[in-house]
Amino acid sequence: MKHSHYEQAAKHYTEAAKHHTEAHKNHQGGNDEKAAEHAHIAHGHDVQADEHAKEAAKKHSGKYSSQK
Repeated sequence: MKHSHYEQAAKHYTEAAKHHTEAHKNHQGGNDEKAAEHAHIAHGHDVQADEHAKEAAKKHSGKYSSQK
């Protein structure tokens, strides 16, 4: 089953949020190395989510601009 770009963006934003939370917990606990690891993973998910959101917006705007 193929997922829309919006669905993919949502999944990546959710994963990013989980990793941001873990990074914060690790940082608060004094484990900055593990915090940095989670922050790096979170950033990757944020980037992927942004890319999917942009693609979704492009397809969505193209769909409606062609109907004018």
